[in-house]
Amino acid sequence: MATQTAKTTAAKNTSANGKATSEPSHPVTDQLKESLHESVDKLADNASVAEENIRRTATASAENMSERKRLAEQKWQSSKVRNYAIENPVATAGLAFAAGVLVTSLFRKK
Repeated sequence: MATQTAKTTAAKNTSANGKATSEPSHPVTDQLKESLHESVDKLADNASVAEENIRRTATASAENMSERKRLAEQKWQSSKVRNYAIENPVATAGLAFAAGVLVTSLFRKK
C-alpha cells in the first residue's frame, strides 16, 4: 500500500517530459524559504548602501589627504628649515646627530 502511494505521488510530481514539477507540497518550508529570501535580499540592499557610503567616504578622504599633502609640500618648499638644510648640509647632519644622541640618552635612562 505504501509503495503504491509513493508511486502515485511520484507520478503526480512528474510532468509529461519526465522532469519533476515544482508543486508546493510543503507550505511551511516554502514560507520559510520565502522569508529567508526576503531577508537575504534586504541584507544585500543594506550591504550595497553601506558599500556606496564607504566608497564615497574613502574618495573624500583621499581627496582631503591629497590636498593636505600638497599644502604640506608647499609649506616645506618655503620653509626656513629646508633652506638652512640646503645651505648648510654638514651643520644639519651634526644637529641631527646631536638630537639623536640626546633622544637616545633620554630613553636609556630608567
